Amino acid sequence: MLETGTKAPAFSLPDQNGDMHTLEEYRGKKVILYFYPKDSTPGCTKQACGFAELYPQFMEKGAVVLGVSKDSVKSHKNFETKYGLPFTLLSDPEKEVIQAYDVWKEKKNYGKVSMGVVRTTYLIDEDGVIVKAMDKVKAAENPKQMLESL
Repeated sequence: MLETGTKAPAFSLPDQNGDMHTLEEYRGKKVILYFYPKDSTPGCTKQACGFAELYPQFMEKGAVVLGVSKDSVKSHKNFETKYGLPFTLLSDPEKEVIQAYDVWKEKKNYGKVSMGVVRTTYLIDEDGVIVKAMDKVKAAENPKQMLESL
């Protein structure tokens, strides 16, 4: 996990519509950048729907919500449509941004060890600096925690 006070790594990734997004285009806004393992799984759905429910409040506070996983653009589109997600989902199948933000880790599940995305959320300030970093977040609680952090 990246430390608070460090400059957030730059990125350029496609969203659920295939449009490219860079961190630089959000300069001047607070960015909630959350990394999650997989579209449409129970925990990831809970987290995404939590951000969706609180989205108007994030907007009121001048914050942008960006979800990142290694799922495809098409998978993100299906996830967005199925749950009516009002925010941007970024596709990182090559794991370049996932690795730059240090969230690709060894995970243990029922004694089986594998590599995967550790659910992590960063709050990036208007100047592109990480001001809050949370790893191993609880999916259902994370959106509310991030709103309180603003």
